[in-house]
Amino acid sequence: MSSERLGRITEVVSRHIEAGDVSGAVTLVARRGHIAHFEAQGFLDIESQTPLPTDAIFRLASMSKPITAVAIMMLVERGEVRLDDPVSRFIPEFANSDRVAVPRPGGEQGEYDLVTANRPITVRDLLTHGSGLVSGGLGSRAANELAPRTERDTLATYIAKLGAVPLDFQPGTLWRYSGLAGFDVMSRIVEVVSGQDYDDWLDEHLFGPLGMPDTGFWFDGEQADRVPTYYTRGAEGLTPTPRPLNRIYHSGAGGMASSAEDYLQFAQMLLNGGELNGRRFLGARTVEFMTANHTGDMVNGQFGRPARGMGFGLSMQVVQDPVAARLAVSKGAYGWAGGTGVSFWIEPAEEMISLYMVQGGSGGQLRRAFENAVRQAIID
Repeated sequence: MSSERLGRITEVVSRHIEAGDVSGAVTLVARRGHIAHFEAQGFLDIESQTPLPTDAIFRLASMSKPITAVAIMMLVERGEVRLDDPVSRFIPEFANSDRVAVPRPGGEQGEYDLVTANRPITVRDLLTHGSGLVSGGLGSRAANELAPRTERDTLATYIAKLGAVPLDFQPGTLWRYSGLAGFDVMSRIVEVVSGQDYDDWLDEHLFGPLGMPDTGFWFDGEQADRVPTYYTRGAEGLTPTPRPLNRIYHSGAGGMASSAEDYLQFAQMLLNGGELNGRRFLGARTVEFMTANHTGDMVNGQFGRPARGMGFGLSMQVVQDPVAARLAVSKGAYGWAGGTGVSFWIEPAEEMISLYMVQGGSGGQLRRAFENAVRQAIID
């Protein structure tokens, strides 16, 4: 990669910080096992003018999901979970989750009737967002009433409630994003199978062995001081907005936080085919399977995805045709983003990982500019 051209990453990030789009950003590019670019710009907290350090700990939001998918696939490899297992095998309350909400003929908007599901939802459905569990449809509207989540709820107490929520569609027939419920159910499955709290299992089997000391659900002391202020951008510019981490409810869908260098270890393990520093976490064929397209054309045009050229694997989007998708990444690239603004790409064809870490604001244009700046720096 051209060091001169990599400097354009600094330029585009700086412009967007000066424009008030984001408070700061940590950007990281690694290729062929070496870090080519790693930089922090802007502020950890604008009000105090605290500079953003490279080891800032960012709320991952949905960038937590690939970690949960790896946890599930590790259990699949051990034979303790099967992809086609019904969720009810692990969470008995889902044995009665066999109803699908459909529009009521002649009814008011939002009114629905219940029909019987063609089959139970499975672990595979959860991984591919094909379950219909709290996926933004008619059934989701009943979730707050039938499965209210309290401040005291843990995965163990809350996930059982979800068994009473009607599905939004027949399992496996659509791709609709289950922002929290689907991957939180899988987090609970890890607990049921292992007999450990989800955070403890991750520390023992992933975060510790991968060398990710700044990754988890909650932080105290010096680590807490490295969590950036979260900002919302409105007419008055960037406004600090409370977005606390949760020490009780360990959401594998969106509750983790991590530094860029920590997340690089996870991403590099995947790029290496499941291995890092001499330790194997997944088989190479398992990683290939996870990052293949499992949903045909169903993800195209959904949840902000490009209208063409995309597929979806087990927890991550997969670029089938970069030209059709109009994305500045290579064919076969995979990754995901989080609602706090963070995102990552793993590009096997280029042996490259790119990480973009911000906390709120309006960083969509900057993210695309970052991807372009990474792409144009490749010179061989």
